Amino acid sequence: MDIAISTIPVLIFLVFLFALDSFKLVTIKLLIISFAWGVVAALISYYTNSCLLSNTGSNLQTYSSYIAPILEEVLKAASVIMLIRFKKIGFSIDAIVYGFATGAGFSLAENIYYLTMNPDPNLLIWIIRGFGTAIMHGGCTALFAMVTLGGINRQKISPANIFAGLFTAYLLHSLFNQFHIDPVLQAIGTAIIIPAIFVATFHYNEKSLRKWLEMEFFSEIELLSRIKKGEISQTKAGEYIISLKERFRPDAILDMYCYLSLYLELSVKAKRNIMLRESGLEPPQEEDIAQKLAELSQLRKNIGKVGELTLAPLVKMKYNDLWKLKQLT
Repeated sequence: MDIAISTIPVLIFLVFLFALDSFKLVTIKLLIISFAWGVVAALISYYTNSCLLSNTGSNLQTYSSYIAPILEEVLKAASVIMLIRFKKIGFSIDAIVYGFATGAGFSLAENIYYLTMNPDPNLLIWIIRGFGTAIMHGGCTALFAMVTLGGINRQKISPANIFAGLFTAYLLHSLFNQFHIDPVLQAIGTAIIIPAIFVATFHYNEKSLRKWLEMEFFSEIELLSRIKKGEISQTKAGEYIISLKERFRPDAILDMYCYLSLYLELSVKAKRNIMLRESGLEPPQEEDIAQKLAELSQLRKNIGKVGELTLAPLVKMKYNDLWKLKQLT
């Protein structure tokens, strides 16, 4: 009963978050990996904290309030950073789910350890751990993912993004461990406020994602259609490319034109797949996608940074735009 009370609430909320993802941005495989890393992070944290506590001579309350949260949040954040690094997270929706899954795995391992090493018949303790501490761990890592992803511009993770996310997670974790208010009230507040924040964020981001898909989808289809009909010169994009002839060699202009055409084709297909998943339909499997992605990558190298910046008014290559192409693989 104790282990159920201390672990089931966070698992139920994780399933709830997964179910809220109508765009099916979260994969079961990565969800399991995130959860498993949380378990591993808890084990590493336990042995590292034990070693540091015994060697630094710190007071237990001081250590758990100010030092332990740093180590634990950094370890939990590692999985989220890797997912962002490899473009496996695109929006706050999936960032929250993967981050919460890591925190849930961490809290599961931690609560099982505490139950094994400190069996306490006081049911209230396990209720506090289940509805307070466990939700806090999941919430901190989810907030880290949300803040870090929200601060990313273009396609790279910067130290500033990571620091902002870690500071947010650390601050919440540290304040929670200091117990400035009654533990029961703190657990109730955590169990209400953190889920409410994430549910509200889900609804807001789903509207933003839908708007992003609809606006870009139809504009890209129209431009791609003009290109395939040979009518691009009649568009503002065509006029812009023609204006570049005085600044670039003919072969560079050709590479830019091919890059634009191929990017639009792949971008339209990526958005189509996302919208199909939202409708509960399986996207079609296309054998030449990997080849086209490799070709796009090569064209991007050919035009270089100068060409990429030149095409910036036509081709957006921010983090979300790179992420959407990953949905094709």
